[in-house]
Amino acid sequence: MLDLSFVRNNLKLVEEKLRQRGADPSALLGDFHALDAARREAITRAEHLKARRNELSLQVGAKKRAGEDASSLMEETRSIKETLDGLDAEASALDEKMRQSLARIPNLTRDEVPEGRSEEQNVVVKRWGAPQEFGFDARPHWELGELLGILDLERATKLSGARFAVYQGAGARLERALISFMLDQHTLRHGYTEVLPPFLVNSHSLFGTGQLPKFAEDLFRCSDGEEFVEGEYRDNDHWLIPTAEVPVTNLFRDEILDDALLPICYAAYTPCFRAEAGAAGRDTRGIIRQHQFQKVELVKFVRPEESDAEHEKLTRDAETILELLGLPYRRMLLCTGDTGFSSAKTYDLEVWLPGQQVYREISSCSNFEGFQARRANIRYKPGNKGKTEFVHTINGSGLAVGRTWLAILENYQQADGSVRIPEALRPYMNGMDAIAPTEARRKS
Repeated sequence: MLDLSFVRNNLKLVEEKLRQRGADPSALLGDFHALDAARREAITRAEHLKARRNELSLQVGAKKRAGEDASSLMEETRSIKETLDGLDAEASALDEKMRQSLARIPNLTRDEVPEGRSEEQNVVVKRWGAPQEFGFDARPHWELGELLGILDLERATKLSGARFAVYQGAGARLERALISFMLDQHTLRHGYTEVLPPFLVNSHSLFGTGQLPKFAEDLFRCSDGEEFVEGEYRDNDHWLIPTAEVPVTNLFRDEILDDALLPICYAAYTPCFRAEAGAAGRDTRGIIRQHQFQKVELVKFVRPEESDAEHEKLTRDAETILELLGLPYRRMLLCTGDTGFSSAKTYDLEVWLPGQQVYREISSCSNFEGFQARRANIRYKPGNKGKTEFVHTINGSGLAVGRTWLAILENYQQADGSVRIPEALRPYMNGMDAIAPTEARRKS
């Protein structure tokens, strides 16, 4: 969330940044000046009346001590109280309206973010590894998974519907190996602390990271009935997490962090759940776009002056996983129109998929600056002295496990349909160096 005084004092800049995102400033801001003026007028009138009430209280006391009649002053005091009650209610309503207005405004993108409306205007800033030339027609992962007997999409549809997968045998083991490999790299080599958070969160958590209220249709909400609390029934408030970013960032909601502990760096494995409401008809083959998938997420809480460097470091940590696995990739700087709601600057890492002849996103690494921290009220005191400030939050996938799984299948496939295991993963696969199709499957 943006700071109210910043929006008030930089409204033209905010409007221009919204246009760069492809948004309509009038639709998001409404009549911001009129709302802000009405709110401030109600607050000012209330302050004047409170001052008058205090003055009258002193006069009433003086008259009573002198044995004089104070009835007229007391009547004015009662009238002021009634007016103040109305003004307080009006100010509270205007405060809530202003809060809702600010909650709709996306973060402002950094000046170095290229202007553009879609992914077509994203900029390649780095390439690593050359796409392999095969002496045969490379298969997509869904064909390889079926041939190897390690991916069953048909039975997953029977169980849960479209956009779900069943991994089995070496396929399930490969998924588990990737999770362990990624966590080991990030904790043992990159210095992150592993955390295993809940997979269900409340609405406050989703508001804090920016998924609510705007992206409710992309989330799965649990219908888990009511519970009896403090003598009354209340609806349970649970959502399946779309990413570990949500619970991990909200670990420190409404807290003041010790400056000496910053930066705080966490790595978390979780399943992730997304309704993919806006993805109808997209990536229907294979496991590119699923309702449930696994991910290792990196989250940082940092001092504002260190967030640029920490963002670059986190992105580099994610890239290291791809390099250790020998998977060609490119780093993309997202344009204004493709940058997420809460982000000020985002790099996407895109892995090469030879079976589809395309680069696909496998990690999104974002600097949110103080946007999420303000929504979640996460602060620190510089030097542990004086006034609190909002921390900066940074996060990125390190990596999306399912997409890494399929990238290995497509990049390490052999002419006979077998798939070699990257050397870095073999210790996690009990020394297995390849996944081979059975003879029956090879002939089918």
